[in-house]
Amino acid sequence: MTTPQPATQPGIKPVDIPANPRFSSGPCAKPPTFALSKLSDAALGRSHRAAIGKDKLKAAIERTRTILGIPADYKIGIVPASDTGAYEMAMWTMLGQRPVEMVAWESFGAGWVTDAVKQLKLDAQVHDAPYGQIVDMAALDYDKDVCFTWNGTTSGVRMANGDAISADRAGLTLCDATSAAFAMDLPWDKLDVVTYSWQKVLGGEAAHGMLILSPRAVDRLETYTPPWPLPKIFRLTKGGKLNEGIFRGETINTPSMLCVEDYLQALDWAESVGGLPGLIARADANAKAVADFVAATPWIDHLATDPATRSNTSVCLKFTDDRIDDGAAFAKAIAKRLEAEGVALDIGGYRDAPPGLRIWCGATVETSDISAMLPWLAWAFEAEISAQKAVA
Repeated sequence: MTTPQPATQPGIKPVDIPANPRFSSGPCAKPPTFALSKLSDAALGRSHRAAIGKDKLKAAIERTRTILGIPADYKIGIVPASDTGAYEMAMWTMLGQRPVEMVAWESFGAGWVTDAVKQLKLDAQVHDAPYGQIVDMAALDYDKDVCFTWNGTTSGVRMANGDAISADRAGLTLCDATSAAFAMDLPWDKLDVVTYSWQKVLGGEAAHGMLILSPRAVDRLETYTPPWPLPKIFRLTKGGKLNEGIFRGETINTPSMLCVEDYLQALDWAESVGGLPGLIARADANAKAVADFVAATPWIDHLATDPATRSNTSVCLKFTDDRIDDGAAFAKAIAKRLEAEGVALDIGGYRDAPPGLRIWCGATVETSDISAMLPWLAWAFEAEISAQKAVA
């Protein structure tokens, strides 16, 4: 086996730059074929309840089903407030019937814990793991409701698979898949509620969320009424029955038809690269390029400790060099240097995460751009080490 080689010689400033330096973890890079001119067919100035608006919203739902392989008896709805709105809508309407297991290994999972414990005041058992690690999902009680993220966007830690989830569970599984959908193979038979946002793997625009419900989740909505009041924006039933209109494109509030058109164009691109298998392959190739660099570089490592649970989208890195005095300041300085050179934008680690970098490797990113950026990372590291020595 060939040992990966360092991406550049120390101190030598690279020449090649990425064609697209956008490696933000959200909103993420647009698809490579994106052009504003492709949005000219958007139903602007038209009611989303007119036939043209309904048709586009319904197309967004059904094409999502096809690409992701979502079962025919699962409901798919477009809801407001991005992934956060979708996930909180599920929590507020379905939880409380039985005890709940709350699972967190990064900041967004921790946010759902706060909602459950402090806002809804549920009978909840909290399971958490530090950044870089993951909760033992096999140790959970799936006769309770279980809330978790599939991929920890701010930790770079994902579930390897859904094998630990009980097939004959009595409770519901509520999965925040916002940085996993379209880049990872989700086991739909193990998931009762799945949420994600357009602005992650497909590089869509923000503010719209997707809410996907299994028949078991629908049954919970139709047979259980939570004890707390629900604002209009969270109400998924009418007269004790599911509001089917939401899952045909009749959204709860007014969507942006420009954003809908952008999502449809992103779905076009997803189909052009081979659908879900092609999207996964692109993300895997991007993550591998970073992993090869890490393997050849002694001063950097993945934040995720187990290779089996390392994300292929939000790849989080930490600096391991003993010469670094202030990890947070050093990571910020590296990100600033790379931005100043126009080779990597928005790759600083999340504010609640350990100091480091976060490189988005989702499918809309080209592997050639990752490969062009990494030598600059090596250059920036040596330059910052030298600057640190000069100050000392």
